[in-house]
Amino acid sequence: MELDNLTHGLVGAAISKLGAERITPLATTTLVIAANAPDIDVLSFLRGEYFALSFRRGITHGWLALIVIPFVVTGVILAWDRTVRRRRSPDVNPVRPGPTLLLSFLGVSTHPFLDWLNTYGMRWQLPFADRWTYGDALFIIDPWVWLVLGGAVFLSSSPGRLGNTAWALLAGLLSFAFLVIPIPLAAKATWTIGILIVLWIRFRGHTSFLETSSMIPKGALTAMVAYFVLMVSANLASRRHVRTTAAEANLKVVDVMVSPQPANPFAGEVVVLTDVGFVPGTHHWLRNPRVELFPDQIVPLVNEVAEAERLEVIVEAARRYPDASHYLVWSRYPYVRIEPDGANWWVFFSDARYDRDNGVGGLSGLRIRITEEQLR
Repeated sequence: MELDNLTHGLVGAAISKLGAERITPLATTTLVIAANAPDIDVLSFLRGEYFALSFRRGITHGWLALIVIPFVVTGVILAWDRTVRRRRSPDVNPVRPGPTLLLSFLGVSTHPFLDWLNTYGMRWQLPFADRWTYGDALFIIDPWVWLVLGGAVFLSSSPGRLGNTAWALLAGLLSFAFLVIPIPLAAKATWTIGILIVLWIRFRGHTSFLETSSMIPKGALTAMVAYFVLMVSANLASRRHVRTTAAEANLKVVDVMVSPQPANPFAGEVVVLTDVGFVPGTHHWLRNPRVELFPDQIVPLVNEVAEAERLEVIVEAARRYPDASHYLVWSRYPYVRIEPDGANWWVFFSDARYDRDNGVGGLSGLRIRITEEQLR
């Protein structure tokens, strides 16, 4: 799970409205493609979902990729300009290589930072080190980013009839999806009011001024940067609250995660890793107490269905399966469930971040059958 590609594209498009379109042709195209380019690693799904878990957010998102990918994007843009665009319209101005490369660097650099903001994780140092880091600040889909950046790009554009139709379809689909999911009514009302405000500004304002001024995209991007900083700071503070509450409950804390919730910047789902398992809970900025922990619902690291040495052998046999090893490369809070099946065993690997989520596919874990013959 990562920030959606619509968000990445809107960031690139909003940056282009600051004046990049006057520097070189295809500036917006360059920024939008560059802002999404690290997700070329989505092709790893061709080798299976669990392989993709171990591969994604790695080599195409790290520091080395931030240097290499902009040159690739620039090459693609220049090739398109030479072989397609200028052949169709010989009189148009050619794309300028230098500015296009700078825009590619800018667009690509936004991607890993945005992906780092959620709970999935990032490996900035690949291929030199395989360490995961987590921002834990934004849910994978944030409608407030859509609303602010999408509204700014729409107001700063001159899309024409076909473009307006496309914007209307996009807004309608996003609104439908957003309004049917189980989120607070206040969030749904805020989204609806925001859409209406954008439409009122567009059709009641001075269109020529909106399309030529950089004030709106500049304000939107500034607001989003402030929002990201605020959410990261809020997450750090909420984790301190959780640690304090866990210590008061006599829990031996190893690590703490406060996972953001969809469309609700005031609430978070808590996971406290202790020496024996994962304690779930909640954090809410507008409630008292802010933190609630549920030690009675603890998820043990390993369930005790046999002697410890026997369990270790069973788990080790399961870990040798490629899907299991790939899953554990990615897993931040892994735990194991072992179930006897006659003379055989079922081994279930999961991650406490996503084990209670529906519809997350392989993120929630996998089951492997271990036979007695494999243990001999």
